[in-house]
Amino acid sequence: MVNRKDLDPDKSPAARFGQRLRQLRDERGWTQEELAVRMGCSGTHISAVETGRRPPTPRFTASADRAFGTGDLLERQGRAVWNTAILEGFPEFVTYEVCAAEIRLFELGIIPGLLQTPDYAAAITTGAVRRGAITEHQAEERLLLLERRQESLRRNPPPLVYVVLDESCIRRPVGGPGVMAEQLDRLLAFAELPTTVVQVAPFDLGERRAFDLPVTLVTLPDRTQLSYAESAQQGRLERDMRFVQPLMTAYHQMQAESLSQAASVAVIEQARKGTP
Repeated sequence: MVNRKDLDPDKSPAARFGQRLRQLRDERGWTQEELAVRMGCSGTHISAVETGRRPPTPRFTASADRAFGTGDLLERQGRAVWNTAILEGFPEFVTYEVCAAEIRLFELGIIPGLLQTPDYAAAITTGAVRRGAITEHQAEERLLLLERRQESLRRNPPPLVYVVLDESCIRRPVGGPGVMAEQLDRLLAFAELPTTVVQVAPFDLGERRAFDLPVTLVTLPDRTQLSYAESAQQGRLERDMRFVQPLMTAYHQMQAESLSQAASVAVIEQARKGTP
């Protein structure tokens, strides 16, 4: 079959579900479009679930079980996906992030995942486990995904990465002085790379700060632009340029309002002096 994507069931619960869905479809000799007709959705949706780019919803799994006559088999397997600590929309976003030509980040409160040291990332997930927000298994899932995402920055050629950090990111202590010192060192080293720009949006930016939630904007090699934003409960991947373009404009405005990279590095170095 032309352009049939290989599946890696060990990648995530969503990938395992996608492999099972494809297996059941192949056993019946159905195309994605034929299954879509039986389920009342689109072939594109079936493709996205099979390849793990879109997680199955409870409604989707129930519909699939009816189409295949599998009782509640897929619904039970789907529960492993719903119980994941990864927000809906994020797995699909990562498939674009790892091949992006340009990445633009804005973060509040914590250093963005792509720039986190292992100890800093572990401290963040440990805090979530202690609060009961996620399980230890889900924490491991987050850290494994983060490792794969960071590895994508080391490809050749690397992506251009623009980072705007709210000042709270470098002022909020995470994991203790030693962990924070290592993290700030990582941030300073990252700022020295020829393919990166790091800026701090100071507290006194006030109402001129363009975003109140973390935002990531990616530009693909074909110049297609996408955005990803999330709250505590959900993530949203946006492809429609009617919505992406205003975010890109706001990001550029915030870059202009933020400290220059030289001034930002000085602020980070000053914060670093307060750690061991």
